[in-house]
Amino acid sequence: MARIAVLISGGVDSAVVVDKLYKEGHDLHLFYIRIGMDNGEGDCSAEEDIEMCSVIANRYGLPLEIVPLHDEYWEHVMDYTLKTVEKGLTPHPDMMCNKMIKFGFFEQRRGHEYDAVATGHYASIKEINGLKFLATAADPVKDQTDFLAQISYAQLSHLMFPLGELPKKEVRVLAQEAKLPNANRKDSQGICFLGKINYADFIERKLGTKEGPVVEIETGKKIGTHKGYWFYTIGQRKGLGLSGGPWYVVKKNIRDNVVYVSNGYDTTMQYGRKINVEEMNWITLNPFEDCKIPELFQVNDSRLKIAFKTRHSPDFLRGEMVALPAGGYRVESETDVQGIAPGQFVTVYTPDCELCLGSGMISLPEKSRRHRKNPGHSPKGK
Repeated sequence: MARIAVLISGGVDSAVVVDKLYKEGHDLHLFYIRIGMDNGEGDCSAEEDIEMCSVIANRYGLPLEIVPLHDEYWEHVMDYTLKTVEKGLTPHPDMMCNKMIKFGFFEQRRGHEYDAVATGHYASIKEINGLKFLATAADPVKDQTDFLAQISYAQLSHLMFPLGELPKKEVRVLAQEAKLPNANRKDSQGICFLGKINYADFIERKLGTKEGPVVEIETGKKIGTHKGYWFYTIGQRKGLGLSGGPWYVVKKNIRDNVVYVSNGYDTTMQYGRKINVEEMNWITLNPFEDCKIPELFQVNDSRLKIAFKTRHSPDFLRGEMVALPAGGYRVESETDVQGIAPGQFVTVYTPDCELCLGSGMISLPEKSRRHRKNPGHSPKGK
C-alpha cells in the first residue's frame, strides 16, 4: 500500500483514478489546485469543480485539501503566456502549467510528502534498464504526452498515470459502473485552470488592440484589417474575417503590425519541412550525448531518427533531429508540416511512437529574429 496524493479536478478522469487506486487499497489524499481569476474574483467553474471533488471525497471517505496557487500561476504561467504573445510568438500555457504548477509548486508544497502523485492524464511510464521514460497512452486520441513533455526526470519519477492503459470509452464505462456522480460530465475545455474564460477576450484585456493591415503575401495587396498581431498565430484559418477563403496566416511582421495570409487549402506558403528548435528539454536522457540504451536510438552523424508532433493531435510526423554545431537542434520532416508556429513546441518521440523523449520550442527564423529586436509596438495602444 502506497501513500498517494491524487490531483483531482472535478472531471470524470481524475474521479476514475480515485476509484481505481482506492480499490487497489492505497492510502489516498485528494488535492484540488485552486487558481482564482486575475482580477481577484472567484471562478464559478472552480466552485462547481470543488463541489464535485467534495462529493467524490465524501463518497470514499477521503480527505480533500484545496491548495491555492493563484500567485504562482499568474506569475509563472500567465506572465509567460502574455510575454510570448506580445513577442508575436504562440505560447503553450498548458505545457507550462504542468511543468510549473501541477508538478512544480504543488510538488514543493505538498506532493513531496507522499510516495507518488497521481493524475488523470492520459500517459504512461515505462522503465527500461532502470530508467523511467514518459510513454504514450493506449488511447491515441486522448494521449497527453505532448502536454507533459517539458517536465523533468525528477518530476516524472514521482508521478503515476493510472489511466495510461485505458481507452477513454472504458474510463466512462468504469465511471458508470462505479456510479460516480460525474460519470457523464463533459470534459473541460480551455486553457489549464482558466476554465470558461474566452482566450481572445483575455488577451485583449491584457494587451489591448492596435489596428493593422492583413496582406496577401503573394501579391502584397491589403485585403483586410486586424486588431493586433498578437491575436493571430501561424497556421490559423478561423477567425480571420476574410471572404473567399480559406485563408491561412503564414507570416507576421511584428515591427509593422502586419499579418500576412495566403489563400487555398493547398497553398505551399502554409507548409515547411525544417523546424529550428531551441531550449530543448530531454526528460530522461539526451540521446545525442548519453546513449545508455543504444537500441532505443538511431543516432548517425549527429542525426536522430524520430517521430514528432508540432500540435496536439493523434497523428505523428516522421523525420530526423539534427544537433547543430552552434547549439540547438533542427527537425527535418519527411513530409510537409502545416503551420509551423514559433513559440509552440516540437514534441519528440522514438520512431515507434512509444516513448516521449521531451520537447523544445520552435524558434524564429534568423531573419525574423533580427526584425523582432525593435518591434516599435506599444501593447496598450487602442
